Amino acid sequence: MFLETLVERCAVEPDFFVRDMLSWALTRLPPKITLPRIRQELGSERPQARGQALHTLSKIGDKDTWAWITRDMLRDADDAVARTAWRVAVVLVPEGEEKDLADELVLQLGRGDRDVQLSLSRALVDLGDVTKPALARAAESSDPAVAAHACATELLRRNPETGFDAALDEAKRVVALGPERAAAVAASAGTETSETAQPAETTEPMEAAKAAEVSESAGC
Repeated sequence: MFLETLVERCAVEPDFFVRDMLSWALTRLPPKITLPRIRQELGSERPQARGQALHTLSKIGDKDTWAWITRDMLRDADDAVARTAWRVAVVLVPEGEEKDLADELVLQLGRGDRDVQLSLSRALVDLGDVTKPALARAAESSDPAVAAHACATELLRRNPETGFDAALDEAKRVVALGPERAAAVAASAGTETSETAQPAETTEPMEAAKAAEVSESAGC
């Protein structure tokens, strides 16, 4: 049957675009036969099989599969699998359970490299305002990486147009200096620049002051 061939190939195909086409092909088959087979792959020992199965679930979009997204998947040791699980969870989470998901996702703050952290921040931002209390608690963490990631995510939540790298750099500065000192430094920079530069040149310190204010409100 085509189903078995497609699923098996998903687990070993090295090319991302080919895997995406395999997932697309799986979505063309009847869900009643596809979903049970995909569910088996979620427990595979092969990270790629788990990740691609999760990706395919997001393409199918059946809300009844929400229960299949376990905490173990959201905490998967493989970064690629975890990133996919975060994204899929946000897509499938039922109304009213967003807060519990946010509480779970913030446990991964500070994890991995820049791309991993960006994926987590995007997932939390996509959950909306419900993430604010969880981010505020995480921003008080004794771990500087966790606190900075939480502050950066809160900044992105409030202003999605802010670049992740800029938000994270500002958050790290606020965590290192403390919110009061960071706000004072940013305000001082804004005052000094406004006296010596044209309005167009004051953008950076003004944004720094705004970021410091947002980070302080997040609990940094």
